[in-house]
Amino acid sequence: METLQESEEEETQNQEEEPLPQVSTPCELLLKLQDEDSLCPESHRLNSPSETRLLAMAASFKRQYSHMCPNRKPLLLCPVNECGVQFVSTTLRPTPTGFPELFTWSGCASFVADFLSLEPLQPPVELPRVLVSSSLVLQSQRASCLDSSTLLCSLLLGSNYDAYCVSGYAVREMCLLDRRAMDCPVLAAQVQSEVAEQEPQDNKYLVKPPKELKSRFLTQQEEKQQQDAKRRAGEQQQEGQRPHDPLHGLRVHCWVLVLAGSRGVQENFFIDPLSGSRYATDHQHFLGVESVWNHLNYYVNMQDCSSGCTDMAFDLEDLKTWEPVLFGAMSKKQLLVDVAKKRELKMMSNIIPDTEETQLKHRVFEMPRSWISPISISKEDLESRWPGRQRLTRYRKAKLEEFAPYLMPSGLVQRLTAYRDLDYTEEVMVKEWYQHRDDLLEEKEVNKVDGFTTERFKRGRPSHLLFHRFSSQSGEREMRFSGAHVENLVRRLLLPGGMTETFEGRRDFLFYRHVVLDPQVQFTSSEDKLEEVVERFHRNKSKPPNVDVAERVFLLGQRRIELTYHIEDHRFIASRRSFRVPHVSTPTKKNKDFTPDMVTSFQVDPCPLQPLALSQELVDLMEDENKMLFQIQESQKEVSFILSSRERESRGAVLLLSPWTTTGAARARKQRQDMERQAAEERAWLQQRKEDILAPLLVRMDHPEALSPADARRLQQDALEECRQRLVRRAELIQQLCEEETQALQKKQQWYQENQGTLKQPQQDEYHAFCSEKTLRIHVAQKRLSMHMESAPLELQNFSLRLRNDPRLAPHLAPPLASPLVPPLAPHPTPHPTPHPTPHPTPHAPAL
Repeated sequence: METLQESEEEETQNQEEEPLPQVSTPCELLLKLQDEDSLCPESHRLNSPSETRLLAMAASFKRQYSHMCPNRKPLLLCPVNECGVQFVSTTLRPTPTGFPELFTWSGCASFVADFLSLEPLQPPVELPRVLVSSSLVLQSQRASCLDSSTLLCSLLLGSNYDAYCVSGYAVREMCLLDRRAMDCPVLAAQVQSEVAEQEPQDNKYLVKPPKELKSRFLTQQEEKQQQDAKRRAGEQQQEGQRPHDPLHGLRVHCWVLVLAGSRGVQENFFIDPLSGSRYATDHQHFLGVESVWNHLNYYVNMQDCSSGCTDMAFDLEDLKTWEPVLFGAMSKKQLLVDVAKKRELKMMSNIIPDTEETQLKHRVFEMPRSWISPISISKEDLESRWPGRQRLTRYRKAKLEEFAPYLMPSGLVQRLTAYRDLDYTEEVMVKEWYQHRDDLLEEKEVNKVDGFTTERFKRGRPSHLLFHRFSSQSGEREMRFSGAHVENLVRRLLLPGGMTETFEGRRDFLFYRHVVLDPQVQFTSSEDKLEEVVERFHRNKSKPPNVDVAERVFLLGQRRIELTYHIEDHRFIASRRSFRVPHVSTPTKKNKDFTPDMVTSFQVDPCPLQPLALSQELVDLMEDENKMLFQIQESQKEVSFILSSRERESRGAVLLLSPWTTTGAARARKQRQDMERQAAEERAWLQQRKEDILAPLLVRMDHPEALSPADARRLQQDALEECRQRLVRRAELIQQLCEEETQALQKKQQWYQENQGTLKQPQQDEYHAFCSEKTLRIHVAQKRLSMHMESAPLELQNFSLRLRNDPRLAPHLAPPLASPLVPPLAPHPTPHPTPHPTPHPTPHAPAL
């Protein structure tokens, strides 16, 4: 490639001597933009001097490449953007983001794959002629494989990954994003989790089963036949599902290469921008590589790709396998070496001051700055995710629907539907995922084969329900609870003939209870007939084994209680005891009527108990029976409450608005505005009702729509009488206040007359101040009373006019007179305090 480099330098010199023509954009390739000036900045429409020189170098390289490799397809060097011709490497703009979701390659890849919809290449065997800028791609949310790879590579470079865009060839399913031949990853993950849950744990104390004597040769032959049958079935299914592609090996595709060395990447790998999946560099879906590039340089592959990418090496510094367009330009590895050299020189200069720093070699040509606008990704883009905020993906015998948060009224964010056939006609299973629901429902699975419906909840429900599985056909129902349940209940299984409960961590060591019912009734019915209850207990180390009960059975129909005790360490048989419960329920009659024939015992160590101890044990068992029956009733109530609440919640779900999401914040803001508007309307209504003079009277009449003349006259009289009484009460209150102040002043004057000779000067000053204050209060009260007496008739007259002008009373009342007759007020005369002689009058003493 030395000849190629020399020819390139000569061509570059010739291009510098002759003026280059200005590159213009063809009109037919311009996008129809609403605001072309705002969406196409100057950097999008004009080439800088560095970019002009770069275009010349690219044109020279392209001519030499076509001359030396005539059998290879043209390189993707100078595609046309929405506003002009640009060198492909300058379309990459390293963009760091502030969102934690985009800090890793998987987050960036999943965002690009979800946010953009695919525009297949037309024709599929040729390179695209238009390369749209990433900023415009984010606005339109439509992109080809090249546009998606450019955006993904820019995000990865901003996250400090050593990423490159790759131009090459891939299989049809990858180029067209056809996943109908693939198994759904969500369904595969679910199957693996179910298998892991069902796998029994190894127990070294279990008795090993005997070995099965079988011929090894016959076993190998059977396995070989089964493998051949599976292979033939897979080939037939693959042939019927994936017909031969006539363009196999010719379909152009673009993806992303991530090299090892940065961000803890241990080995090279590919990322498909359309699906966001990671692949090994030797994966069979990738059929060849033409070139790779990043924001620093462009490299052409010189290796043989007849067998795909299996034997390819991705050491871009090796000039035998990769030909760079810009010789001497910096690469990621060279930048790291230069930084290490600078640090080393700086440390040496600190140790030896006379040491001169050596200058690094000058690069021949540095890649110009990217011409595209800054890439901006908002939080709303991360939440909305898919174009239209939803997406449908078809897999092999499965269909996956994804929705943005708060898009569906039920809180649905994902729905997986599994089918029995490849035509998606017969459903087998439907599984749904929810978020932000007030009932804390997370998953719901409906199995169409066995008729079971499974629901999973988050922690925090009132009943502490975590798992609910039921069948409308068989009546079977299973519930699982968290450890916060009041009875330490963890599992409840309801069957048509009974109920089984499992407990953990109880103080009474109970861990199992089985209730046998009449098969004709349901457990939630109030008329349940209990026939048998079986309870089992863990070992209580504080009791001897022959006293610690392991199992007790309440045979309610036979009125018997059977006990089985724990087995001692050196025994193989457990002790048993059976009681016959008497019909009498009072404790005194139990002790009196107790007879030895009511107990049947079998003890490993003969140790007969006294009748009194057996009687007391029977009394305790009967008390435990009553407690057990009460707990069963509480279980019935709890089941009924859970079923009724689930039926109510399934009719309409309420979503909880999260302030940490843009959609939730917008809905919360709208809800707050609606509440404020309703509160303002309510305040205005209350104010209007407060100003309505007839509102108190109409309330007594239940707000009639129409008033009769008699009702109108009665309302007028009642309103006038209430107004007059209100004015009279106000006058009486003012008069009462005046009398109270006068009495207080007279009392103080009397005290002064009695103790005048013994009072000191501070006490006299206090007396004078008190008299002045009371005199002022009396004067103010008298003034208010006189003003009220003058304004009361006028206020009553105005009130009468308001009543006559009221639209509800005016049609039924006579027209107002010039001087309406108003009943006069008759307040009591104002009393005046009787003056008392003061031996030493002062200016502060009141003159009453």
